[in-house]
Amino acid sequence: MISKVVTLQQAVAEHIHNGDSVVLGACLEPMIPFAVSYEIVRQHKTGLNIIAPISDISSDILIGAGAVNTITGAWVGNVSEGLGHNYRRAMEQNIPHPVTLVDHSNFSLGMALLAAAYGMPFAPNKSLLGSDILTSNPQFDVINNPLTDTEDPIVLIPPLTPDVAVLPVQRADRYGGTHFWGNTGLLQEAALASQKILVLTEEIVDSAVIRSDPNRVLFADFQVCAVVEVQAATHPSPMTGIWQRDTAFFGAYHQRTRTREGFLDWLHEWVLDLPDHAAYCRKLGQQLDDLRIQQQHLSVPVNFADQ
Repeated sequence: MISKVVTLQQAVAEHIHNGDSVVLGACLEPMIPFAVSYEIVRQHKTGLNIIAPISDISSDILIGAGAVNTITGAWVGNVSEGLGHNYRRAMEQNIPHPVTLVDHSNFSLGMALLAAAYGMPFAPNKSLLGSDILTSNPQFDVINNPLTDTEDPIVLIPPLTPDVAVLPVQRADRYGGTHFWGNTGLLQEAALASQKILVLTEEIVDSAVIRSDPNRVLFADFQVCAVVEVQAATHPSPMTGIWQRDTAFFGAYHQRTRTREGFLDWLHEWVLDLPDHAAYCRKLGQQLDDLRIQQQHLSVPVNFADQ
């Protein structure tokens, strides 16, 4: 087998292209791949369709940096503070340029990915009935249930096939085998629906470790185009068992990005003036060290023996 390990810079340069649809933040609030968001900005990628149910400030940063043309998601903002200032400026004032919103609920976004994963032309849904999402998103059709003669409306959700899904995991081998634990959100649906997967891992382990627990493997290694070992790739969002959420970082971002000028100052300090994610971690210093989870809450061992 051929190693898929590359640097973060190589992975973004080779696998995320201008105009691509990219899953960033499939797990909702935790495990958001900020390291890739920052590298997208450093490489001046443009025209992206960012797919994320709840992207926290990741999408807000990319919008402010001018990397995004379309947001496909259920919510954009700052979970700790509420508002995403760049998102609001883009929607209300077209600053730095207009952004199109493809409106979803968390559930309908998952069903759109699931429809693509199964190769289906649509996924049926009822939870959107009565919501204004049917008005804000013209991609949805409503039909009557063809299996009954009574009135029974169903929403048809078209499939969503991302060009690439960026998925953080706790550990991976060199060939794309992975272990993930914690809140999965839409991670597995995104993995199965996407054309390719870019994996960010806290550590690279031997393949025997991955094979030892197949139930933590949520997608196949052959789908993975690149494996990138990056410490704290999800900061400031949490990673189950390794990193806490950096609430103070979210709060400081919210205050500094109230104006366009304030955001650009923040972007230079935390992204553009830093050569890579390692420099970002060094800049955080003790603040990052204090976020490392110290306690252990281990699962009970399981037995996979068959005789």
